[in-house]
Amino acid sequence: MAQKTAQLSIDGHSETITLPVHTGTEGPDVIDIGKLTAQGYFTYDPGFVSTAACESSITYIDGDQGILLHRGYPIEQLAEHSNYLELCYLLINGELPNAEQQSTYVDTIKHHTMVHEQLRFFFNGFRRGAHPMAILCGVVGALSAFYHDSLDIDDETHRQITTNRLIAKMPTLAAMSHKHASGQPFMYPRNDLSYAANFLYMMFGNPCEEYVVNPVLAKAMDRIFLLHADHEQNASTSTVRLAGSTGANPYACIAAGISALWGPAHGGANEAVLKQLNEIGSVKNIDKFIKRAKDKDDPFRLMGFGHRVYKNYDPRAKVMQQTCHEVFAELGVEEDPLLKTAQRLEQIALEDEYFVERKLYPNVDFYSGIILKAMGIPVDMFTVIFATGRTPGWIAHWNEMISGPYKIGRPRQLYKGPTKRDYADIKTR
Repeated sequence: MAQKTAQLSIDGHSETITLPVHTGTEGPDVIDIGKLTAQGYFTYDPGFVSTAACESSITYIDGDQGILLHRGYPIEQLAEHSNYLELCYLLINGELPNAEQQSTYVDTIKHHTMVHEQLRFFFNGFRRGAHPMAILCGVVGALSAFYHDSLDIDDETHRQITTNRLIAKMPTLAAMSHKHASGQPFMYPRNDLSYAANFLYMMFGNPCEEYVVNPVLAKAMDRIFLLHADHEQNASTSTVRLAGSTGANPYACIAAGISALWGPAHGGANEAVLKQLNEIGSVKNIDKFIKRAKDKDDPFRLMGFGHRVYKNYDPRAKVMQQTCHEVFAELGVEEDPLLKTAQRLEQIALEDEYFVERKLYPNVDFYSGIILKAMGIPVDMFTVIFATGRTPGWIAHWNEMISGPYKIGRPRQLYKGPTKRDYADIKTR
């Protein structure tokens, strides 16, 4: 089959530039502009909304159809039949594990959950009450100082060891960030618990009494991790790739991803949902806020509805909706005024013509926020949990890039500053 090409004609110039067109296994064709610089041109694409910065075989999203595939598997099937650690294996290795591989992998992760004991003292450098995301950024970046025995990014074995360490230790570090911020004692992980149950144990347990993890809540947490595991070339994943393109160690790259995720427009969206629900206050105030949301002259918008990529129902939100109702039923929180407000907003968004026409469906941030609230997770831990769940996706993308030929990231710009001018002595200015 002949190579597809695109022709670029520029007003005032006689030449036409021919650009190759690449076709993926899914999604739109991509025009290769890599040679355009040699012709004296850059492209202008703020936010990189129309630019493919890499090739990847990990995750595919069709926002118009509401499709999310991990290595080809629909997220709905994975959420129903799989679990978080199996998805971690899939994202990183490309295929689902067989029974023996799964058993070995789970055992490996369980036996790497402890962190270097000196890290306990590293936490003392953060003041009590510090935001857990601030702590997590610091301690993850510092891991390279504690685990410097496997930092050769060109060594496949080193990359595998680091991958296992990050996935295993992130829940421990996340829980430690919460415990330090709240002034509570750290809880060591337990190898007899599942990944999600272990996290809840380290979050809520204390040395004074036995803490038994509710299996319904453990299942919900596992699903929250699973649904956040990867989402293609989003801001934090692109940050990890950009940092990794410099040859930086993987702990530094993941710390960079955590920093990007902290932004309220990215990982902080579910935190913003809870803040807005508190602002609304009760069901009786909803109509006033709905009216504001519909007013085109009012900058106010409802948090947790619609999505930049999905122009259909976010497939993750469908799964999270089911989990939300399971958690509510288990905990009996129907009388919580904030959660009653959330349920009423959900009903309006799914039935009101204004929201349905504009496809402003409740998204994954809406449901994850109210689930975490119902489970007793502090709001400032929401993004930390997101970061914990997203870790295998970040690592898979970093590893995919490092494993093949890659270039250091170097975006261009449209310069609008002053043209060349001569320096003037301060006496003459």
